[in-house]
Amino acid sequence: MNKINDRLLSWAADLDDKARAQAINTSRIVGLGGHVALMPDAHWGLGCTIGSVIPTVTTIMPAAVGVDIGCGVTAGAVTDAAGRRLSMDLLPDALDALVGEWTRRIPAGLGNWHADPRYADRWDRFVADHGMPTVEDPKARDRAPRQLGTLGSGNHFLELCADEDDGVWIMLHSGSRGAGNRLAMHHIDIAKGLMKRWMIDLRDPDLAYLAQGTDEFRAYVHDLTWAQAYAKVNREIMLGRALDGLSAVLGRDLTFDGDHIIDNHHNYAAREWHDGRELWITRKGAISARKGQLGVIPGSMGTGSYIVRGLGNPASYRSAAHGAGRKMSRGRARWSIPPEQLVIDMAAVRGWQRDAAKALVDEAPGAYRDLSTVMDAQVDLVEPVHHLTTLANYKGVERGRW
Repeated sequence: MNKINDRLLSWAADLDDKARAQAINTSRIVGLGGHVALMPDAHWGLGCTIGSVIPTVTTIMPAAVGVDIGCGVTAGAVTDAAGRRLSMDLLPDALDALVGEWTRRIPAGLGNWHADPRYADRWDRFVADHGMPTVEDPKARDRAPRQLGTLGSGNHFLELCADEDDGVWIMLHSGSRGAGNRLAMHHIDIAKGLMKRWMIDLRDPDLAYLAQGTDEFRAYVHDLTWAQAYAKVNREIMLGRALDGLSAVLGRDLTFDGDHIIDNHHNYAAREWHDGRELWITRKGAISARKGQLGVIPGSMGTGSYIVRGLGNPASYRSAAHGAGRKMSRGRARWSIPPEQLVIDMAAVRGWQRDAAKALVDEAPGAYRDLSTVMDAQVDLVEPVHHLTTLANYKGVERGRW
């Protein structure tokens, strides 16, 4: 851990000047409830540094939460019908058929949705439990039911993995899809408008905030909570569909070990107690790591991941890194990493979208930090429980209609 100033603590081993300046800027906001904590994977982002934990007393910055509210990772250990852990030895050498099953069962890509009637009941139950957003946005309301159970694009993925004991896991990364994005953009615009109305001059317009006690704040917290719940249910549905695909390929009934299903958001805000005070904690690209809490920290495409146990470090607000973290922009990755290099990097993976290598270079391992370096930098935040090796990978690369 390094102390950059009194209001900023950093675990980042490699923090570029742009991200450093942005983090210092965030640490100077009015209403901060302590220092800003930078995780080992910290890098520049919209408004606030990705990989930061921001405590506030009575305000929330919608752009700090981000436009994919509730984005996160879930992982489940696979067992057979008798409850025995599925071993990697029972898998075929090639897993292209599994990637094909996932492609058919889980729509992926920018804007992709479905009208599968099997999800209608799940959507109705979700609405009964969580209601609807406050924002009367026809597109958001139309997309939400039809994108439930869809993966998305960018760095969202679905993987089959194996731990050090050859036990099989399914892991995926996704968020609140188009509805969450539209809700986030709406509230970011509201916050910026309020700053102008109140004549508050911010160093960065994306640091615009909503104040507790106002109608705008209450509306955002409702929609924030709604989108976080949507993202979690979205991952639950896809995890089940991914398991169905694996069962079909292996020709056997499979289930999950209920004690080994882990889910964590990494773009969200929550009310928490820290150092005797109740604060709003915004984690922008960071996971909760309370003492004993299990979490998932994925690496880049095909490079493996970690199941971790939190150590409850108060200096990080009981948080940890959410992944390897980008070291290269998507644009730079597209012109500097040849598809042939991605094919080489993915040589040990048994199934992936090889034909789409050109479209996937912005997600190549070379565009990300080394995950082992990130893990070494946070030994006081989490401890590894399992190291997962990637066996199959599926990502959204098709450009569907939006």
